[in-house]
Amino acid sequence: PTMDGGGGGGVERSLPDADLNEGRPAHHIPGGKARQSIIDRTDENHPRIEKAFQKYFYRADPPSEEQELPSSTTTTATEEEQSTDENTDTTTTTTLKPNPKHEFEIIVCHANVIRYFMCRALQLPPEAWLRLCIFNCSLNYVTIRPTGTVSCRLLGDIGHLGHEHSTFSMHHGFNW
Repeated sequence: PTMDGGGGGGVERSLPDADLNEGRPAHHIPGGKARQSIIDRTDENHPRIEKAFQKYFYRADPPSEEQELPSSTTTTATEEEQSTDENTDTTTTTTLKPNPKHEFEIIVCHANVIRYFMCRALQLPPEAWLRLCIFNCSLNYVTIRPTGTVSCRLLGDIGHLGHEHSTFSMHHGFNW
């Protein structure tokens, strides 16, 4: 199914993914003595949530390479890498063409899962997930480049909500 916001392009909508369901994604450090039931629940949920992370967070395909025949001039607005063959005295230019396709995944899930995803995506210890605090209905934006570099563009942004609609852990506003 697709959702069309009036622009005619449509957005593909996926069926709900049970791997994104709420759960304790990882043990946390530092942490005090945890009840056995918490440890068991975390051990049960972690593989499922990690599977979801692997499914949705990955590097984009690298730019395609196009070999050009040796020539005296090459003009492109893309990255170029030149190599010279010492035996034949010719220069070959490899032009990296940018991939015009950008992928956007919109994931709607519980804050515990989002916090875990953010730690994993930023290559931080996943056990630090409880150190992040995000409001309900917040926007989070991660960029993953083909080179493997990752940037967090937004974390817990609620600028689209009025103060009266901002909540965290059953508390309204910023009074928690």
